[in-house]
Amino acid sequence: MRFAPSEGKLICDHCGHDEAIEDKTAGPWGGEAPALVELDYEAAIAAKLPAQEMEETRVSQCPSCGAQVTFTAANHSAECPFCATPVVTDTGTHRHIKPKGVLPFKLTEKQAHDAMNGWLGRLWFAPNGLKDYAKKGRKMDGIYVPYWTYDADTATQYQGQRGDAYYVTVRGNDGKSRQERRIRWSRRSGRVARFFDDILILASRSLPKRFTDRLAPWDLTALDAYRPEFLSGFRAEGYTVELAEGFEEAKQIIEAQIREDIRRDIGGDEQRIDNMQVRIDDVTFKHILLPVWLAAYKYRGQTFRFVVNGQTGKVQGERPWSWVKIAIAVVLAAIAIGAGLYVYDLVENGGAAFK
Repeated sequence: MRFAPSEGKLICDHCGHDEAIEDKTAGPWGGEAPALVELDYEAAIAAKLPAQEMEETRVSQCPSCGAQVTFTAANHSAECPFCATPVVTDTGTHRHIKPKGVLPFKLTEKQAHDAMNGWLGRLWFAPNGLKDYAKKGRKMDGIYVPYWTYDADTATQYQGQRGDAYYVTVRGNDGKSRQERRIRWSRRSGRVARFFDDILILASRSLPKRFTDRLAPWDLTALDAYRPEFLSGFRAEGYTVELAEGFEEAKQIIEAQIREDIRRDIGGDEQRIDNMQVRIDDVTFKHILLPVWLAAYKYRGQTFRFVVNGQTGKVQGERPWSWVKIAIAVVLAAIAIGAGLYVYDLVENGGAAFK
């Protein structure tokens, strides 16, 4: 049976039988969504999370791109959805932190395919063969991609300088006066505080971040509590970016925001930050799964990947180039420039330059 997000049911494609999921009235199908409890970061790093927060799943690791994808017990082999490499699933189990929340798919495969083809259609320099192959190609894969979210409370002491602009009149070598901008600097120090909620960090290495970052924004208010039934009919990727590594990336986001807060607190026309002491407390996290429709096509020896946000339909992907189309465009541009120069010369000089 597969999960049909729009109906909140498990449906059998062979006989049409459907089965309701328990607590269907919560979350995206009406009623108040269940609260997703944050987990303590320090306890997880020390491997002291409660046993119920851990799980073991059967996964296969792609020998080409390294993706860890879950399979059902009925699967013996499959093609990697991330790079189209054949994968034989022997495989053992992978113990990891259980997902806390799932953002169910909103788009059907057909809607995702239409969005991808529309995106390809707007790429004039893409090879026609690839467009045709994508339109007639194999089905897209619905993948739940792993993410971490981090919450943290921060307090920062800083020392810096405030720059206030003023203008003086100076006389140049030409004897003319002009206004010259200068900055008057003064020392500043202070404290800023901010609570960070749900800093979203990709926990996968299988897709380039330039793709996944551009799939944002995600509406995380629609997250529902994780239940295995949501994954029926889809695949789920295991996280390959560990919790501590993900938090290092989150700290870069935290620091960048704190710098903006300090600059705003200093005020003036310009600011310098000489020193800041950041204190990060009460760090919590969640492991969540976000929906992505994915197609990986091999075309003339190259793999092209396209991803579609399963909630909003936003598309990103490899941008293929047709050198034939580029050459045609260059020739047409040269002809257009030549024609323009001829018309200009004809109007201005009676066509003397072309005689």
